[in-house]
Amino acid sequence: MWRIFIGLLSIVGYTLNTLFWFVPIMLLSVLKLIPISAWQRLLSSLLDGCASAWIRVNTLNQNLTSRVHWDVTGLENLKRKEWYLVIANHQSWVDILVLQRVFSGRIPFLKFFLKKELIWVPFLGLAWWALDFPFMRRYKRSFLEKHPHLKGKDLETTRRACEKFSHIPVSIMNFVEGTRFTSAKQRLQESPFQHLLLPRAGGIAFVLSAMGNKLHKLLDVTIHYPQGIPSFWDFACGKVKDIQVRVHVMSLENLMPEDYFENAEHRQLFQGWLNQHWQSKDNALKQLAAGQQC
Repeated sequence: MWRIFIGLLSIVGYTLNTLFWFVPIMLLSVLKLIPISAWQRLLSSLLDGCASAWIRVNTLNQNLTSRVHWDVTGLENLKRKEWYLVIANHQSWVDILVLQRVFSGRIPFLKFFLKKELIWVPFLGLAWWALDFPFMRRYKRSFLEKHPHLKGKDLETTRRACEKFSHIPVSIMNFVEGTRFTSAKQRLQESPFQHLLLPRAGGIAFVLSAMGNKLHKLLDVTIHYPQGIPSFWDFACGKVKDIQVRVHVMSLENLMPEDYFENAEHRQLFQGWLNQHWQSKDNALKQLAAGQQC
């Protein structure tokens, strides 16, 4: 019963915090529609400040309603003025809260590439646009076969949309597996990894192709829950006692996939690199599961 009370109290805290910051974010979003570049850059800064404050209050809520031992390494030398691509294994919705907490105040506010259609979601679409979440347009291969003149236009449109990040530091988040890990999905995929699903190279390649040389570093994040993968309710109730996070900083200098979407050889090489990297991540998770440090 006590756990249920704590869980409800925690969820009320998340809800009130979200509603509180939703009002100024929506107001600033409307004001940002005024097409003056300097004005929009100022409001982007204010909006990121609101989003960062939302995360800090969520962290306070977590500290008040749970007692988690955080074992985090690799945060040295991170900077808010750098441009990052962040990748991580994905096991639970809790992962997002973990990533937001761990990187809060250390790197620019985490943002996701979103499908262009999501901009029409009531209220949220405007907020995502105002918070500079990059929207991407991807044409299916069957569509391009019927409209070959549009080949490459989706990437070019997204690249133009990302031009604002030439002057505004950003952290782009990508869950490489594309979905949350479960044993059932692992068996269905026949994944060779013990703790991971098969990685998808296309998402990273699209981000790197769209962002060009604007991204400076890759942050590879490994998240491990020693007591087992928790649900959001488990986390809210304070049942999660330990969370381990390993952050590895990598250069993007030689990682840029050239002609990934046009060249089969480049696709194979890039996928091979990612598979090898994912094997190292799986080995790290094995070590953490065995109680060894890595």
